[in-house]
Amino acid sequence: MELITIETPSLGDRSYLLVEGGAAAAVDPQRDIDRILVILETRGLRLTHVFETHIHNDYVTGGLELARRTGAEYVLSAEEDVAYERTGAHDGDEFTVGGLVVRALHTPGHTPTHLSYVVVDDGEPAVVFTGGSLLYGTVGRTDLIGAAATDWLTRAQFRSVRRLASELPGHTAVAPTHGFGSFCSSASTSGSTASTIDEERTGNLALTVDDEEEFVERLLRGLTAYPRYYAHMAPANRRGPDPVDLSPPEPVDPYELRRRIHAGEWVVDLRSRTAFARGHLAGTLNVEVGTAFVTYLGWTIPWGTPVTLVGDTAGEVAEAQRQMARIGIDRPAGAATGGIEAWAAGGDVRSYRTATLDEMAGAATRSAVILDVRRDDEWADGHVDGAVHIPLHELEARLGEIPEGEVWVHCATGYRASIAASMLDRAGRRVVLVDDDWARSKDQVLRAA
Repeated sequence: MELITIETPSLGDRSYLLVEGGAAAAVDPQRDIDRILVILETRGLRLTHVFETHIHNDYVTGGLELARRTGAEYVLSAEEDVAYERTGAHDGDEFTVGGLVVRALHTPGHTPTHLSYVVVDDGEPAVVFTGGSLLYGTVGRTDLIGAAATDWLTRAQFRSVRRLASELPGHTAVAPTHGFGSFCSSASTSGSTASTIDEERTGNLALTVDDEEEFVERLLRGLTAYPRYYAHMAPANRRGPDPVDLSPPEPVDPYELRRRIHAGEWVVDLRSRTAFARGHLAGTLNVEVGTAFVTYLGWTIPWGTPVTLVGDTAGEVAEAQRQMARIGIDRPAGAATGGIEAWAAGGDVRSYRTATLDEMAGAATRSAVILDVRRDDEWADGHVDGAVHIPLHELEARLGEIPEGEVWVHCATGYRASIAASMLDRAGRRVVLVDDDWARSKDQVLRAA
């Protein structure tokens, strides 16, 4: 038996390919299934099953398309109401992958119908795919279905994790989908990259807190805001996603870029925040392509707004496009590459200052407008006196609340602040981007300000 892990750092998730002999099964595949198809083709493997642990809230699944492309059996909970044919699994149902047995276990909590899958090799459990149930050191969040269901889902999560720990031997490897940066995790995970049932028994919140009431209170107290685009993921996964199209978007000339900006569309500059600050086409928004790109693009954009991508290279655009497809922004409206000299030709090029947190502390003493765009929980953990607090995902709708004057905008590392700074710049405000590490400078800044 071999387990291949397919990382998706941009969403903090993992997919898996279970291999035995010439047979394979995929677990919780992401939308860009080409990564799995390459492995299957290179290794000469036959995909027999695609297993979904749950209807996902943080990404659009690639499972349905992968099953259709390969002829594999598509397996998810029989209790889910979906608009396509699939094999509905119940608690205790078993499936054969090569010489392995894959047994479904109903583990509600992250969602009501959530399944975990235990892989039995030669009569002994070897690995359990836990999806959004048992994570490394914690569990999947329980508030995504709605407030009315949160309490009972949290209690169900507690019992589900304890069921896994009681029924499986300690050496069983734990393979979760979430917990590597995903907002589907209820709290920070242990940081492990591998774990077993025995390790989780000694370090997991749900297994070290014995009182259910205390577990519920602690879990709910630790929940923070999650991306707004989550609201669109489960409905898309129940309808059945269309095949993904990662072919290059249509090229857009400088005139058309400016027309789209004036029409209120999002033209997203993928370059680094420092490059954007030095010079950018007026009206563009800076969401630097990288690990956090799609989380914050999806969190901030009004859903359904056309997105045109601009950057230095076609590679930047391709990476952004791939990440966007994972959350259901299926096709960019267009793209322009070659750097600002090419796609901003003849346009209004703007710039703004960047600064450190030390410089911001000095500005605070001169009654400058300090804008903190971190989440509510981060703000509560410490903030500059007199700062205006508007979380990034609320900023576009609340720009009118920011006092007149030059705005110094900060977050925890500069990434979210760069998006906020570009929004303010687009609105015609004078802005300074604070590009610095809050955790490193927090105490000094709070004293100085």
